[in-house]
Amino acid sequence: MNNIWVVNASPLIALSKIGRPDLLDAINRTVLIPNAVSVEIENGPPDDPARQYLAQAGKNQLVPVTLESTVIEWGLGAGETAVLSLSKQMGAMAVIDDRAARTAAKMLGIRFIGTLGVVILAFHEKRITSTVGILKALQGVNLRLSDHVIKQALEQTTGEKWPG
Repeated sequence: MNNIWVVNASPLIALSKIGRPDLLDAINRTVLIPNAVSVEIENGPPDDPARQYLAQAGKNQLVPVTLESTVIEWGLGAGETAVLSLSKQMGAMAVIDDRAARTAAKMLGIRFIGTLGVVILAFHEKRITSTVGILKALQGVNLRLSDHVIKQALEQTTGEKWPG
């Protein structure tokens, strides 16, 4: 199975803010960041930890994208359009949180995962011992994750109890 992840700005920014962009990485996984996403992050605040991640990641992760007309038709932002286009072209996993982008991915047959899924997957890969602290931290940096959604996800996937 293709183990390439194409990452949008929101998951990268949120995970970087809590010091855990490493959750995107795993053995045998390639993480790609479309140039449009890089531009979006670089246009953000100078002290944004996601900018530091991009600087450390190197230019080999930043890739130009030929946009797919079937994705353009959805009228998404530049980053989401680039992520979905590249994911479609490569058969890769799109890492996206935006609801409209997730709907488009579903309709276009593009596999996707959100920040919550990234954290849960890291737990199942035994790269973290608990999801609760990380998810609380993500809520603390204003990632829109409701207590109800987190509680349901943890009950179905990790068996952990959500204190929220």
